[in-house]
Amino acid sequence: MGRDFSHIARRCERAVVTAYRELREQGAGDFSAFGACTALYRIHHPEASVNEARRLVAEWIDHHIVRGDEGPTPGCECPDMSRPDTEALFRKA
Repeated sequence: MGRDFSHIARRCERAVVTAYRELREQGAGDFSAFGACTALYRIHHPEASVNEARRLVAEWIDHHIVRGDEGPTPGCECPDMSRPDTEALFRKA
């Protein structure tokens, strides 16, 4: 089983990194997994251009998967899900 990425604050970033890791563990090629994760990012952020999505996904994969760094990353303007005041934004009413 792969590493735990629950420490990643942004939902979209955590989803992308987890999906990439799981796709690769299931035998998907790098390019295929990258493309799927770019599409996943754009589902979270339909306003993002393809180039912006590719750049962020590549940075996150490099940071969390390739280098194994657990520190924060630059990225989208999603609310930080670790802060209690923003968690309410994502709860269903």
